[in-house]
Amino acid sequence: MLYLGPRAVQPVSTATDYARRNWQHYYQQQAMSSSHPLLRQFYAKGMVQSDSPISEVPLLALDIETTGLDPNTNGIVSIGLTPMTSNYIASSKAKQWLVKPRFALNARSVTLHGITHTTIANAPDLTDILPEFLAALAGNVVVVHHAGIERPFLHAALSARFGEGIYFPIIDTMALEARLQRQKPLSWWQKLRRQPATSIRLADSRLRYGLPPYRPHHAVTDALACAELLQAQLAHHFSPNTAVNTLWC
Repeated sequence: MLYLGPRAVQPVSTATDYARRNWQHYYQQQAMSSSHPLLRQFYAKGMVQSDSPISEVPLLALDIETTGLDPNTNGIVSIGLTPMTSNYIASSKAKQWLVKPRFALNARSVTLHGITHTTIANAPDLTDILPEFLAALAGNVVVVHHAGIERPFLHAALSARFGEGIYFPIIDTMALEARLQRQKPLSWWQKLRRQPATSIRLADSRLRYGLPPYRPHHAVTDALACAELLQAQLAHHFSPNTAVNTLWC
């Protein structure tokens, strides 16, 4: 994933509090009301009930590489995904796509993910891979590290192409790690020493669980890294019976 600093991306404009509380019903509504057939098919696959134990929930780790942080002025250049459950990662079914962004590459993003104009010269538009991508996404709770990238960028990309966006539940390993590591406030001595807050970046979070370092800013590798991190978080801090609605957003 492309992460250039702490600036937050604006939340998806169509997000509703109701969808967060009852994703299953939201999907049922969207399956009937969405105008594009691909989106109707996506939502028709349904979503698990909010009280489903995490051990029974189908998951899909997802990472998107972009040309910047603003989904309205930057585009998607690469998508990686890895199917998983709370205790299994289907790495043999991992997928990655290079796509031609709607907006030009810039030097800073190229330096981070190494995707150049030459790399994407013959890459398809996102529209061309959406049937396969949305079919892989459908029915799964998506796992990402930093929800401010994947959902807003996909929503903006589909809005530009279909006239309507997409909204789906996410388990954000960055948000989970913040909840787990930063719930105890710094002591006065730590504040006096200006001790920084615990890092919740993907690589630093993985190190806390003894997970190996991987090459960053490579979509399918970051998706795998995120999948492993979630499994470690679940194993150390949660029960297999933990309801998914305590983890997703």
